[in-house]
Amino acid sequence: MPDEKILIIDDERAINDLILSYIEKEGYTAIQAFNGEGALEAIAEHEPNLIVLDVMLPDIDGPNLCLEIRRHSDVPILFLSCKGEEIDKIVALSSGGDDYMTKPFSSGEFIARINAHLRRHQANNIKVANNTNNSVFEFPGLYINMDLHEVRISGESVKLTPKEFHILSLFVKNPTRIFSIEQLFELAWKTNTYSNAKTVMVYISTLRKKIEFDPNNPKYIISIRGFGYKFNHNLLDE
Repeated sequence: MPDEKILIIDDERAINDLILSYIEKEGYTAIQAFNGEGALEAIAEHEPNLIVLDVMLPDIDGPNLCLEIRRHSDVPILFLSCKGEEIDKIVALSSGGDDYMTKPFSSGEFIARINAHLRRHQANNIKVANNTNNSVFEFPGLYINMDLHEVRISGESVKLTPKEFHILSLFVKNPTRIFSIEQLFELAWKTNTYSNAKTVMVYISTLRKKIEFDPNNPKYIISIRGFGYKFNHNLLDE
């Protein structure tokens, strides 16, 4: 994967330069950023294939920056931190991170993790592309036939209203996208003149009751606090 671009976000130049040397030695293109503002500009300009993100930055903390990145991108994010407590890892991974390493770390393990995330992300993109060209979408426990408007959960047929089916279709056709409530309303109701958040939330709740094994702990349609909803694209790994 010699054409892959990796963005390093760390305000300590010595560490940033060290990571850059590891990455370039593997043949990847390395891009450097030293704060959140510079990171967002680099993402927009270079569209990196993976991000190495420090937890502490001068203008924003890593988890909040990760949430901002997740509004537009599903690129793998590997957190780096001096903090090794479980709560620190939970916060980072809950914000949308894919992995967490504590400093200091070995170059061998670091590169191995980067390679693994790049391979997995590439494989997921291929699966998504293949699904997009078909009328049938299959995930663990969930079967959807777009042409027949058919939905099955563990082989059992589930009846959805046209609006519920439309909303579910938006999620499965865009498994890595985060939809805000306003976007869901506009796309499902074909208007943006009056966005009713409660209406969207009721439909999501009803849809979950029909397709989720545990609606209170959803497997397919997950909430992204502060942003909206998305399909659980990690199911593509299963």
